[in-house]
Amino acid sequence: METISKIKQKSTPVYDVCIDFDEASIAWTSNKKSIGNGSYKYVCPVEKNDIKCGKVCYKLGEFCWQHRNWNK
Repeated sequence: METISKIKQKSTPVYDVCIDFDEASIAWTSNKKSIGNGSYKYVCPVEKNDIKCGKVCYKLGEFCWQHRNWNK
């Protein structure tokens, strides 16, 4: 049976984790629009002439009402 001190010695970190939370937050919110009170909705990802649609997605779909049949 191992003692607690031996168990603590064995628990050395395997990976060096370095997370940039500011960058992660920007990436996470890049395809969402704030609707207030800490809630977000996805925005339409369709681009035409380097201009994003940016409208809120229709129901639970990936696209806005105008582009709802975009991927068909």
